[in-house]
Amino acid sequence: MLRTGISIREGRLSSVTLLRRLGNHSKRNRIYKALRELGRVVRTVTLLRYLSEPELRDQITAITNRTEAFHGFAAHLKIGGRLIGHNDPDYQERVVKFNELIANCAIYSTALDITDAANALASEGHLVDPDDLATVSPLITRTIRRFGDWHLDLTPPEDVVVTRLDLAPGALFPTAPV
Repeated sequence: MLRTGISIREGRLSSVTLLRRLGNHSKRNRIYKALRELGRVVRTVTLLRYLSEPELRDQITAITNRTEAFHGFAAHLKIGGRLIGHNDPDYQERVVKFNELIANCAIYSTALDITDAANALASEGHLVDPDDLATVSPLITRTIRRFGDWHLDLTPPEDVVVTRLDLAPGALFPTAPV
């Protein structure tokens, strides 16, 4: 395995060639056997850590939920149906990238709106609770007009976009009394 890795790094063996050799599930290929066993070891260690560490389970669950929420949001924004109508891999990759770009732009715009609202509340003297702010998600679908009028304005904004949350010092991360 080490020789194969060095050969790939030095350019003597392309990763495509290696994958083609390993793709036929050859039981006699020593590299295939070694990589299969290495994969089994890594999977077993990860599973044992998952079972024994509650913090890791919570972290994996939280990240999985965020990822699924993003995919659901991106699927909501996708125009033209769920299926990609062509078998061309380049076309499919473009559709996925543009869909994720639109989703990220919508999330950024919503996050700016949330920031403006929180800053407005803080400037009026209202206390903005970090726990309340943490429950607000930028993955809001009901306010997005998917099939409405789209106006593309490429001129830079006159004002600088406010991306900083101006809360009282220590509001987001209060220090515990010592």
